[in-house]
Amino acid sequence: MTSLNFPYCSCRDSPLLFPTSPFQSKPFLPSSKGYRCSSGLIVRIQTLIYANSLSHGRASIKGPREVQFAAKAQPATEELVEDKLGDPQTSGDAIRQHFLDFYAARGHKVLPSSSLVPDDPTVLLTIAGMLQFKPIFLGKVPREVPSAATSQKCIRTNDIENVGRTSRHQTFFEMLGNFSFGDYFKKEAIKWAWELSTSEYGLPADRLWISVYQDDDETFALWHDELGVPKERIKRLGEDDNFWTSGVTGPCGPCSELYYDFHPERGTSNVDLGDDTRFIEFYNLVFMQYNKKDDGSLEPLKQKNIDTGLGLERVARILQKVPNNYETDLIFPIIEKAAELANVSYALADDSTKTKLKIIGDHMRAVVYLITDGVNPSNIGRGYVVRRLIRRVVRTGRLLGVKGDGMGDRQGAFLPILAKKVIELSTNIDADVKTRSSRIFEELRREELRFVLTLERGEKLLEQMLADALLNTRGTGTAPCLSGKDAFILYDTYGFPVEITKEVADERGISIDMNSFDIEMEKQRQLSQAAHDTVKLAVENGANLAEDIPDTEFLGYNTLHSKALVEGLLVNGSPVAQVSKGSDVEILLNRTPFYAESGGQIGDNGFLYLKEAENEPKALVEIKDVQKSMGNIFVHKGTVTEGTIEVGREVEAAVDPNLRQRAKVHHTATHLLQSALKRVIGQETSQAGSMVAFDRLRFDFNFHRPLQDKELVEIEGLINQWIGDGTILETKVMSLTDAKGAGAIAMFGEKYGEQVRVVEVPGVSMELCGGTHVSNTAEIRGFKIISEQGIASGIRRIEAVAGDAFIEYVLTRDNCMKQLCSTLKVKAEEVTGRVDALLEELRLTRNEVSAARAKAAIYKASTLSSRASTIGTSRSIRLLVESMDDVDADSLKSAAEYLVDSLKDPAAVVLGSCPGEGKVSLVVALTPGVVDLGIKAGEIIKPLAKSCGGGGGGRPNFAQAGGRKPENLLSALEEAREQLKNLLEK
Repeated sequence: MTSLNFPYCSCRDSPLLFPTSPFQSKPFLPSSKGYRCSSGLIVRIQTLIYANSLSHGRASIKGPREVQFAAKAQPATEELVEDKLGDPQTSGDAIRQHFLDFYAARGHKVLPSSSLVPDDPTVLLTIAGMLQFKPIFLGKVPREVPSAATSQKCIRTNDIENVGRTSRHQTFFEMLGNFSFGDYFKKEAIKWAWELSTSEYGLPADRLWISVYQDDDETFALWHDELGVPKERIKRLGEDDNFWTSGVTGPCGPCSELYYDFHPERGTSNVDLGDDTRFIEFYNLVFMQYNKKDDGSLEPLKQKNIDTGLGLERVARILQKVPNNYETDLIFPIIEKAAELANVSYALADDSTKTKLKIIGDHMRAVVYLITDGVNPSNIGRGYVVRRLIRRVVRTGRLLGVKGDGMGDRQGAFLPILAKKVIELSTNIDADVKTRSSRIFEELRREELRFVLTLERGEKLLEQMLADALLNTRGTGTAPCLSGKDAFILYDTYGFPVEITKEVADERGISIDMNSFDIEMEKQRQLSQAAHDTVKLAVENGANLAEDIPDTEFLGYNTLHSKALVEGLLVNGSPVAQVSKGSDVEILLNRTPFYAESGGQIGDNGFLYLKEAENEPKALVEIKDVQKSMGNIFVHKGTVTEGTIEVGREVEAAVDPNLRQRAKVHHTATHLLQSALKRVIGQETSQAGSMVAFDRLRFDFNFHRPLQDKELVEIEGLINQWIGDGTILETKVMSLTDAKGAGAIAMFGEKYGEQVRVVEVPGVSMELCGGTHVSNTAEIRGFKIISEQGIASGIRRIEAVAGDAFIEYVLTRDNCMKQLCSTLKVKAEEVTGRVDALLEELRLTRNEVSAARAKAAIYKASTLSSRASTIGTSRSIRLLVESMDDVDADSLKSAAEYLVDSLKDPAAVVLGSCPGEGKVSLVVALTPGVVDLGIKAGEIIKPLAKSCGGGGGGRPNFAQAGGRKPENLLSALEEAREQLKNLLEK
């Protein structure tokens, strides 16, 4: 039993004899018939112990417990009471757990959030709770449970500019969802959504509005007739708002949404549910009941599904009674920490400062969870999303005045301090965040410090752009203006805030073309939205075929040869009954020894064949690849080289044993490599991708610097030691919970069911892995790293060989060394010294040649000095513009330096040459007297280089450039002559 408190009613001076719900806004008061809430609901109490769940349509309590109300839902003006005692705090954690418990009590399997990196090529990041169930909705994989509930981490960046400016836009958010895979449909989904919202969360029923699809009379009736929602609070909306489609074709259906009304006093006339100042949509119910065909017509799905999403931050905002999502306990502690570092008070801050703090609070959650899921800053794909968000936080922090780490260290970083607060809040969202905290801190620190330097370069570029803007309008009478495109380059490439750009430009009397800036921003927004805001579902050609084909039984752990039945044949994606010699084909078997590509391991090669009575091949198919499709169906891709293969025939399936062994060796070596890396460079490093091929292995991992030679030697030594130990591998199947408890490492990017396969090299490695492996480490024979390099910021890649590939690599290198020894006529151990000596000789020879060329160029230049013309009236200025044929760039520079010295100050020299096919070299040299006139070498050479198909720059007195259009050199030099002549004559 639970002891109860009896608080006083806020509207009447009398104690309550019934406990209030932590989610309930109005208490219960005594009445003659029981206890009456101020809204009028009557509840009869026999005891102060009551149920913790509601049955369908009626609360019932066995034994002495009884809470009764009408079987039909209350009128929409009444409030429901919380049906159980719980945490009196309406925290985000409590709301999340309440949702999951509610649906678990109604038969839903509670599943964990999937990674922010989806196993889906159609989306960059996980943007919706339904994404992990997409194959089930498409009918490509069978459902494992009839219904599920999740709290899914999501990322959306299509509305990034609205973050902090509105009350609800976020890049990172949690979507609570309940899903039915043919188990229940509209009636239950609607009833439970209402029950959860009103009874469980205690939202006042008279503040809830409903939207339905304009033609969905069934849903309208369920809300009005079954639940009693007044007609005036149910809005019919069109296809754009309330009909969910997955794409041009595929599963689709009407939606129904629940809205909370912050201002019911505004009445029910001319209501716009899109009015953010009054409403917030917090629960969306999608009734996936149709398949849209190519002609646009709709046909009923065989299995009707439910896909819902309830925004955790939005519900928290409502229940915690704060003005926006950012001020909930899910985000506000991060904002408070940011305000502390900026030495400002959020409560006293102006709107602009609050917006900046909200941006920081939101973006910090996004970057921490993205890095946790293996996404590191880079300039492409997901990595660019992380980098862009980090840059927004850094520049926003600088706008708020945060210097260094905000705690006195001007050379430090403040992102790790904010990340620590995010990690403190992560306990019930993602358990992996705390275990990966060291890597998160290091990644953020490194990225922030690197970006601070980028910002400083942006400041220098801005100065140059402003100087150009002033120069371009000099003498024209027009006001100087910085182009919107330049401002956008500063913003997008260098992360330079447009607010700072405007402030600095104003100081110099320069405006910014904000219209063109906004156009560039809109282009980026549209590209971002197109890339990230759609979950694409499609019923492919093979979908109908897949309905009749069970999952493929994999036999390849124990055998490389088996009989199998041909279940299906596909040519160019379309089902066929038979395939003849010369055709490429995809073959579906009921069972197979072939490994299908997954976990980084390449698919097996081999043969399928039919035999005649005389034991001669009747049909032969060479298998070149095997992939998984439509769930766990293996697709054998190959070419029919003999005879004809037909659906329904039994075939012999044989894997190439040599290639399988090569794959096994490299896969086990990958496990050993990960263990060696953790021992040598630290346990915090983790896998970021892998490839196991027949000829090599590739392993990507998180690390902030190149590995030293001695570290690579140590890693190789450890692995070869483990190979020499001849350790027998152990493979077992266990529950995912037990495997993680035993310390097994999950492979990057893999999805796991409740039962997992664990591959262990005792004392060395234990990983969750479905790949094929050697039985004893001695089978690997040897291991050699052939390269180590960076592939993205914070991501390193090792390529290595093992087994037969290792032997082949060593023999090839040995043959190369023998040839080198023969050519150099030295022993192997003397090769390095001999090569160093040859390189030094080559360097000296090149210097001699270069010096000779420079002398020749200077001599040639001396013959040109007499061609210099005299420009100017008040002061004579010497001008020389000439072509020097095929002189190389260095010699051209020497010639120009000689000429400006010999012509004396003031003088201007422009030289050009064609040192090779398709090459142009250019030099502009000015004496101090010419520079003092405001003429700069860089400004002269830019149009000259552009005419010759190139570019370049330099100091005010000296500039060099190159080009690719020798045919334009003479005309470009003539243009430069005229330009300089006009400038000097002025």
